[in-house]
Amino acid sequence: MNQVTVKTSANTISETELKEWLRSIGQPEYRCAQIRSWIFKNFAVSPDEMKNVPVELRAKLSEKFSFCRTSEIKSDKSADGTEKLLLKLHDGECVESVIIPSPDRFTFCLSTQVGCPVGCYFCASGSGGLIRNLDVSEILDELFICCRKIGGVPDNIVFMGTGEPLMNYSNLVAAMNIMGGSGYMGISPRRITVSTSGFVPGIIRLADEKKPWNLAVSIHAPTDKVRAALIPLKHRYPIKEICDACRYYFSNTGRIVTFEYTLVKDINDSPSHALELATIAHGCGAKVNLIPLNPIGNPAFSRPEKQIITKFESILRSKKIPVTVRVEKGDNINAACGQLRVSHHGKQVGAVKDPVKNHRVHRDENAVKGKK
Repeated sequence: MNQVTVKTSANTISETELKEWLRSIGQPEYRCAQIRSWIFKNFAVSPDEMKNVPVELRAKLSEKFSFCRTSEIKSDKSADGTEKLLLKLHDGECVESVIIPSPDRFTFCLSTQVGCPVGCYFCASGSGGLIRNLDVSEILDELFICCRKIGGVPDNIVFMGTGEPLMNYSNLVAAMNIMGGSGYMGISPRRITVSTSGFVPGIIRLADEKKPWNLAVSIHAPTDKVRAALIPLKHRYPIKEICDACRYYFSNTGRIVTFEYTLVKDINDSPSHALELATIAHGCGAKVNLIPLNPIGNPAFSRPEKQIITKFESILRSKKIPVTVRVEKGDNINAACGQLRVSHHGKQVGAVKDPVKNHRVHRDENAVKGKK
């Protein structure tokens, strides 16, 4: 029976390991800097691109290492320049990445898993469940493919694509260390954001790294009862535990936590919800990013009217909570997490007909006058 040789991924090789290998094949040490520059500065996907490296060494590199086993199979670009990529992995599974341009910067939104284990009812990412984790090299492949698109490194990286990043912890942290390492890509940790659904063990573990990565927590509701209408029980933690973990994160890293709050019509968008959110955000020293729902086709979930969004924001501001409303990007290219992959596979979203029918709220306009 023939043994299959598993090659080391070139984008995960350390400087020490590469130098040792070069020495073992009789190559001078200075080749290490050349090769690593091609990989981490020029985002080479093949040794054939390394024109200042001898042909025979390029051949040996191909024999020893694997280079970018991920390929782009579809790209949608919106009028505002946002580009969503559907990427095919070595086993045929697919993930999504998004390149988000602004006048003075680029942000990359990367995935960490094929599918998602959390399965938020309003999100396309988890509609088919979790397939598998991405390994370190696959996360970096996503980054490199996006870097090649813009001809350089991004200003910001957000792990807000498909998957729950903190449930793929080891691969995520290893990838971020390569992105931020001075001998690798040199992207400041302060420009990297990890988004979580509120996976408390992962938040605590990430805090213990004591690295200044940004943390965004998709809290989506100010009470456990309302949150139950949006997030299944299996991976849903109580808000108190999430808040305790966020305070621990700040104490260990000095980074202010962001609460991501997807506004869903008649579920979590009332004035009383805004007041309750202000209370917990104040208690955590958190800022809030309001995200008007990008509908996925399930009639149980829809976007609030503009005036409701504006009122929710104004209540938070009145309570001195730093708040932003996410600017719409790529609204004509299925830019919500998971939509392009779902479209590619032809799967249906929103298998749960209406998990929120008993949780819809009556708006109490007088709540804005009350005190929490």
